[in-house]
Amino acid sequence: MNAEDDGPGLRCLVTGATGYIGGRLVPELLAEGHSVRCLARSPGKLRDHPWAGQAEVVRGDVTDADSVAEAMRDIDVAYYLVHALGSGSDFEETDRRAARIFGAAAQEAGVRRIVYLGGLTPSEVPENELSPHLRSRAEVGRILRDSGVPTTELRAAVVIGSGSVSFEMLRYLTERLPVMITPSWVRTRIQPVAVRDVLRYLVGSARMPADVSRAFDIGGPEVLTYKDMMMRYAAVAGLPRRVIVPVPVLTPGLSSHWVGLVTPVPASIARPLTESLRHEVVCHEHDIARYVPDAPGRPIGFDEAVRLALQRVRDAKVTTRWSSASVPGAPSDPLPTDPDWAGGSLYTDRRELVVDASREALWRVIEGIGGDNGWYSFPLAWAVRGRLDRLVGGVGLRRGRRDAAHLRTGDSLDFWRVEEIEPGRLLRLRAEMRLPGLAWLEMCADTDDEGRTRYRQRALFHPHGLLGHAYWWSVSPFHAVVFGGMARNIALTASRSPTTPKRENAPSR
Repeated sequence: MNAEDDGPGLRCLVTGATGYIGGRLVPELLAEGHSVRCLARSPGKLRDHPWAGQAEVVRGDVTDADSVAEAMRDIDVAYYLVHALGSGSDFEETDRRAARIFGAAAQEAGVRRIVYLGGLTPSEVPENELSPHLRSRAEVGRILRDSGVPTTELRAAVVIGSGSVSFEMLRYLTERLPVMITPSWVRTRIQPVAVRDVLRYLVGSARMPADVSRAFDIGGPEVLTYKDMMMRYAAVAGLPRRVIVPVPVLTPGLSSHWVGLVTPVPASIARPLTESLRHEVVCHEHDIARYVPDAPGRPIGFDEAVRLALQRVRDAKVTTRWSSASVPGAPSDPLPTDPDWAGGSLYTDRRELVVDASREALWRVIEGIGGDNGWYSFPLAWAVRGRLDRLVGGVGLRRGRRDAAHLRTGDSLDFWRVEEIEPGRLLRLRAEMRLPGLAWLEMCADTDDEGRTRYRQRALFHPHGLLGHAYWWSVSPFHAVVFGGMARNIALTASRSPTTPKRENAPSR
């Protein structure tokens, strides 16, 4: 092994810590004895992670040179784990500008190494013929390597792990469609890699010798087609053999909408992934093992990676999900304060009920909302709203929950995101559905002056333009059914909790 000998822990900067890989990398670095600083646009999203108290979190954005320069102070190794994933027409320019800022700041701060997780690209395909997604990831790697800072670029294809976007796409396509008419890319050869191996290579790269600055292909031990992966997934999951019929007529655009309808992955994210599958993505070398040696049984095979991921899903131990990262273009404005908010119109729907249950029982129902538990009112209306959101390119309802019982700040929850949570008291959700305005939903468990448990619910909407006002007034006739029914059913469910002691002479609702 030519890597530097183990020494004192390194000072590491991690960008993308609110995302799928970054959120898993931080605890791995801490376990190795390194100190970690996270750069995040919304530091509050990291507050509830189990490792939050062990890492430093600073506010900033990779496109803001000043915040990146400040975050680089006294750093040994800087991890670049952000990518626009094809969001917007100018995403390649955004990626390019962010990489230049990051590389320049690292060079100025005297950072010893940059570590970047990019995408595996076919060497025989000219860069201008690659999908925009792969082309941009390759360009980012080149910019970072040209920064003057020794750079490790790890290039991976499909990452298999509980909650990864590639795994969720594979999982839902296979489980929901016993018979599939599929696009031709299901015959493309791919070299998938287990997320545990990706994390191992990322951590090990921190101690590479200073004279190593290059890209490394990383992958598992098998090369498979996407069809092979679906068949193998079905076998590991104990499903009947799938019937797969590839056809040449599904374009990347149509493919992405097909994936968006069948899986929780919205078309806006599915499109860059399916476009990338047009080309064979197979490792051409395994030189990474010279610096991060493979232990027996490593890298992990496909079947074992699927088994481990499914076990995590079944045990509700999915630590991060693809939806951990914010949806591109999602609103980030602060919650309006009322009644004296100066930002324009603010519509509010308030509900309040006395609940014949303990405050703890009420909170369990509030925290368990969404996902398989649903939204406690008019399921058809929620399903239709979710389907309409998917049709216009939104995330829809099928993102579900990371954990069946517990939420933390930053979690995605169907087409909402947890903006604030005060355990035992308050849950505030921000809408990430396509709307002509900004929307929030608050649910609160309180105790009144008489010692009774009270449920308080507030829906807020800040309209954008005339269309926003028209939207609110068009749906307001249904609020009594949707929001009123939600409040009543949450209260009723809490009162029926088996652990809720019944009180005599409970106030009527």
